[in-house]
Amino acid sequence: MTATEATAATDAEPAGPAGPAGGADQIVTITPAALTVISELRDAEPDGEHLGLKVEIVDREGAEFRYDLYFETVTKVPISDVIRNHEGLKVIVPALDQDDLQGAVLDHELGQLVMRNPNRPKPLQLGTLDTTDETAQAIRAVIDDEVNPALAAHGGFITFMGHDDEGKAYVTMGGGCHGCSMSRMTMLEGVQTMIVDAVPGIEKVLDVTDHATGENPYFS
Repeated sequence: MTATEATAATDAEPAGPAGPAGGADQIVTITPAALTVISELRDAEPDGEHLGLKVEIVDREGAEFRYDLYFETVTKVPISDVIRNHEGLKVIVPALDQDDLQGAVLDHELGQLVMRNPNRPKPLQLGTLDTTDETAQAIRAVIDDEVNPALAAHGGFITFMGHDDEGKAYVTMGGGCHGCSMSRMTMLEGVQTMIVDAVPGIEKVLDVTDHATGENPYFS
C-alpha cells in the first residue's frame, strides 16, 4: 500500500470486542482487524521494517473529511509529525491534522478500511451560496436533465444547494443515495463529471449531505 485512500464514516462506533490497539495517548486508534491488514501490507514492502502508516486529512470541504493513508519511512517524516506505536505499527499524524483526528478509529470491514471520526469540518454557511444566477440555473438544468434521471434507477437523487465564487458547487443526496456506501464514488466520478463538463466555471462538486443519518452511513 503506497497511497491507499479511506474516506470517512461519521459515526464513531466502538472498535469491537477486542478493542483498538494503542493506549490513551493515541490520536487515531486502530482496531485489531485493521491492524492485521495494515501490518501485513507493511511487511510485504521491501523496507517494511522502516515504514509507518501515515494518516492525513486531504480534503476539509464538504460534510466529512477525506483521508489519505500511505506508508512512509519513519526516519524521514517532518519533525512536527506525531508518531505513535500501535502494537508494533507506527502511525504518523501530521501536526496540522492532530486535533481533527483526535478520537478517530481506523477499522477494517467488508474488505475495506473505514475511518470513524467524531470530528467534522467547519459547517458550511449555505446562506452565502449563489442559487439564482446563470451558473446556478445551468447546474440545476444538468441535475434535472442528466444527473437525477441517472440516479433514479438506484432510487436516489441529488439536490443543488448553491455555488460559491471559487468554482465549487454544493449538493446533498437523498433517497437511495443517502448514506449509501457508493455515494462518495457516485459524487466524485459521476455527478461531478457531468456538472463540471457542462457548466463553465465549475471545477468541483461537493457533497454536503450528513450521511451519518442514512441507513448505511459509510463511504467507500
